[in-house]
Amino acid sequence: MKENYPKAYTEVLEILKYMPENDVNKIPKKLLDTFEYKKDTNYKFIIDENQDFSKLKILDETEAIMVNIFRDYWASPEQKAKIKAKMQNDMKIIEEEKRARYNPDKLFAMKSDKEIEKCNNSELPIIVKKEHFYNKIINAIKKILHI
Repeated sequence: MKENYPKAYTEVLEILKYMPENDVNKIPKKLLDTFEYKKDTNYKFIIDENQDFSKLKILDETEAIMVNIFRDYWASPEQKAKIKAKMQNDMKIIEEEKRARYNPDKLFAMKSDKEIEKCNNSELPIIVKKEHFYNKIINAIKKILHI
């Protein structure tokens, strides 16, 4: 996935060539320079002007970058609010799916008494308490003195 980003930067720069200049000027020069520096120079991406833009085959990373550019630099305040609400809703749905799949309430719950008994009877590792050297000497002296 990370190897697609240089190709995505190349695609973004090519797409921006077809955008109005005033829109491109809204994007910080530093960001455009980063795209230019990190682009894949061996990757050729050609846009057919006769083809509908929605049918253009671009990488998922390119689409994500373009969405971020739109959200951060081109969207009106109302559009930004809608995008933010959509993103929050999507995150909420994802978190609910995670909670349903990995429900922490049920994660450690025992299902039956048999399972509890099985856990109690299972071969659990025995913790061996390591005795310090000085305790060994004291215990040896106590044995000799019968204390």
